[in-house]
Amino acid sequence: MKLNIAGTLLFLAGSFIIMSIITGETFYPSGYSTFKSEISDLGGTRPPNSIIHEPSATIFNTTMLVTGLMIFIASLFIHQQYKKWLFTIPLTIFGLDVFGVGIFPGHVVFWHGIFALIAFTFGSITCIAAFKIVPPPLRYIGICIGMMSLLFLYGANIFIPYLGAGGTERWVAYPVVFWLIGFGGFLLGSKVENKNAAT
Repeated sequence: MKLNIAGTLLFLAGSFIIMSIITGETFYPSGYSTFKSEISDLGGTRPPNSIIHEPSATIFNTTMLVTGLMIFIASLFIHQQYKKWLFTIPLTIFGLDVFGVGIFPGHVVFWHGIFALIAFTFGSITCIAAFKIVPPPLRYIGICIGMMSLLFLYGANIFIPYLGAGGTERWVAYPVVFWLIGFGGFLLGSKVENKNAAT
């Protein structure tokens, strides 16, 4: 039951994040570009002359709050089952910082920057640390996704000339979100609880 709840929360959290970005982009006025515009611009652009477009801002910021809370709650259920601190800690931090991104939108530059950087970093680390829980081939997929996300995050200056700030950031964020959906599906199909109950 614990893993079913955690899997559902993570699967839905990843799905909500993707759909909120798509929906926010749909309502955003012309001029928004996946090449030059960062994802967080949906919640509010950087000052000076910050721009906050509705309903895009409300959709994006609310989704970050809700999904951050969902990831955090899922981490508690997962830890009750597996008790793997190496995985639980980064997942918990990831959830809390996604929540923080919703509290401090893009136009709150200092705090938003801190929460976004930590969320990106620990989201990537979570994918890698899942090797403590998941079997192959998902184990290796998670490691590759996490390393790739970290490469685009901390090597952003290499990729920005080709992908733009927006494209580069999406190469950091989207793989982690896709992994979140996949990992949620893994938990939903997991038989660990049943095996434990049988013993």
